[in-house]
Amino acid sequence: MTSTPAPRPRRRTASIALVTGALAATALAAAPAQATAGSATTGTTAAGTTNGAGTGTGTGTTNATDRPATRAALTKIVTDGLPGVTATAQDANGVWRAGIGLGDLRTGEKRGEKDRFRIASITKTFVATVLLQLEAEGRLDLDDTVEKWLPGLVHGEGHDGRKITVRQLLNHTSGIFDYLGDPEFNSGYAAGQGFLKNRHASHEPEELVGYAMRNPPTQQPGGVHQYSNTNYVLAALIIEAVAGEAYEDEIRERIIEPLGLRATLNPGDRSTRPEPGSRAYSTLTHLPGPRIYDITSSNASSVWGAGDMISDAADLNRFFRALLQGGLLPPEQLKAMKTPAPNPMEIGYGYGLGLEQYTTSCGTAVWGHTGGWKGSLTMSMHGEDGRRSLTFNTNGDWRFDGLMPPVEAEFCGTAPKAAADTGADTGATEPPPALRTPLADRVARAVGS
Repeated sequence: MTSTPAPRPRRRTASIALVTGALAATALAAAPAQATAGSATTGTTAAGTTNGAGTGTGTGTTNATDRPATRAALTKIVTDGLPGVTATAQDANGVWRAGIGLGDLRTGEKRGEKDRFRIASITKTFVATVLLQLEAEGRLDLDDTVEKWLPGLVHGEGHDGRKITVRQLLNHTSGIFDYLGDPEFNSGYAAGQGFLKNRHASHEPEELVGYAMRNPPTQQPGGVHQYSNTNYVLAALIIEAVAGEAYEDEIRERIIEPLGLRATLNPGDRSTRPEPGSRAYSTLTHLPGPRIYDITSSNASSVWGAGDMISDAADLNRFFRALLQGGLLPPEQLKAMKTPAPNPMEIGYGYGLGLEQYTTSCGTAVWGHTGGWKGSLTMSMHGEDGRRSLTFNTNGDWRFDGLMPPVEAEFCGTAPKAAADTGADTGATEPPPALRTPLADRVARAVGS
């Protein structure tokens, strides 16, 4: 195996093979939409009219089986203040889909059952799968150093690519600083008004890594799990160095096309999103507030291999089902993917190689990944053998604390509790803090978490 990396090919603007429907020109509104966030009953559109954003409880469901607990938990996300939810669940009895709440606060259009959305960090599972396929083919080793494939790139402020392995990138034990936390990048591109102003800017992956290298590592390589988006920007660059093709092309040729994922794509530098889809809303703070912004149009090159992909709930269920059933990786690589990194502070949660594992309150282990982008929060969770699945997405980003109850409902059958008179979010059979905290860590970061 040679240590000389192939030159990284020029990335394409978008990887869109097998994608149906045209890319919609979702133009930025001249003025931001406004709504009364957190209201249990209403929201105010940019036009200033009451639209019943919190009352869209059951705007449409397609039932292969009845799922009252899951439907109630998803509905509670909307009544607790987010605009809408799209979801797809599947088990031996068939497929169940739901569109709940609103997809457009301005027009009152309902959330669709087949909406596409930005999957953010669920992209990491696709990247890890390709790298594990390359390892199975003998083209790299998980214990190769980053320096071997990306010479000189991971260097500065104590970072040393000679001491960091590919495995440590994939399970987030590298200690590499998360570039989203760099003060200049965060204020200029990832958070608040900086994001709003510069969300159509294009970024190169080496640029993103450069922001990380200006900050000291968070720990020595090989320590405990510490989530860093820089790890997966580097992982995607290694795919390109090993394969000699764009990472987007490798994902398309190895996963999207073989599985027939017709709603799934890498958008590259495109700021538009394919139809069907709903508007995406953010308070720019990940906290409820009196003002929200329509940020549907944005350029995800700011996260690239750490979180730039677009898909829908059904495609994600198909992907994880194939992955967990051994359809994408040999047993050795799948076992490695499901082996969690040391993580002593988070009981009931594990992170393997691009794959998260939660233990629900009823003891059921579920596997998958979460993703948080401005205006989009996604959970994709699946049983051990992939036969039971639930993926759902919200088109608002300021109430990530309520995303575990639908998983509890689907896999444990527990319905959500009624909200207290104080208006507090009590959730559905509220899972212990050990389950809530890692989820909050995954999706409460700046854009791309």
